[in-house]
Amino acid sequence: AGAAPPISFNEALQYFQTADLSECRKKVRATVRRRGLAALVRFLFGPPRLQPQLQGERELALAMAQCGLDDNERVHMRILQTIYKKLTRSGLGCPRYGAHWEELGFQGADPGTDLRGTGMLGLMQMLYFVMDSRTLPLAQEIFKLSQHETQAPAIMLILLQNFPFCIMSVNITRIVIQALREECLSRECNRRQQVIAVLNDLYAAAFLQLYRVWKWQHKTLADSGFLLKELELSTRKKPKQLLKSLEAYVNRSPAADGFQQPSPPSASGGGEEINFTGVCDLQIELEGEARLI
Repeated sequence: AGAAPPISFNEALQYFQTADLSECRKKVRATVRRRGLAALVRFLFGPPRLQPQLQGERELALAMAQCGLDDNERVHMRILQTIYKKLTRSGLGCPRYGAHWEELGFQGADPGTDLRGTGMLGLMQMLYFVMDSRTLPLAQEIFKLSQHETQAPAIMLILLQNFPFCIMSVNITRIVIQALREECLSRECNRRQQVIAVLNDLYAAAFLQLYRVWKWQHKTLADSGFLLKELELSTRKKPKQLLKSLEAYVNRSPAADGFQQPSPPSASGGGEEINFTGVCDLQIELEGEARLI
């Protein structure tokens, strides 16, 4: 797979569109159930339903999120290798297992163990990020920040801004999946008559938002739990605003240098640290409120 040419997002998507995902589809429960008053409020004031002709694309996205990384699937391996080459700016492939994946921001030598809860959709969104010419520079800038210099005196370690890039990416994909399941994206999907493209743009927009706050407000891993929770709220409550921010960025408009200021941390929640060890081993909540992994 390391010697294979990079794979485009569209080629990879065509593979999943024709692959047998029947077992994955059986695991999908597409919407968050609401009961009682919550169901009534959702009916009266909530976003519109996704149009019937888009349901198949939505189900495909959720099925990909249930599909694990398979060493025997050549396309899976090409996706993994392409992400590695683009982030490292290398023309060479790499072994399937090894410490080089930890350098990219996975938790260990096998990226597949970090995809529980997002499955191949987690890798597909990374692939989109690095293969779209509009977002590749952003992906590389975020990856560069994630590798923030670690050779510093011990007294300066608290100021380091490094973070595990791929684990952060998987967490953002999980947030986007939850927004889809809660039907927070239906209005935008209906408007564009697309689902996966909206998911990808929201993923990139959320990563852009995180990057701007992280870089310019000098955030560190100690702030990551709070920032991810803020990002989760933004994707559910203000997806259109995030998408406009991404559009401004890729078009390099004057508004591209602005970003949403996060709310001040509460006394109990400010600076909460997220434990990235085993962060993707937990299952997504299938009922009730969204829960950050």
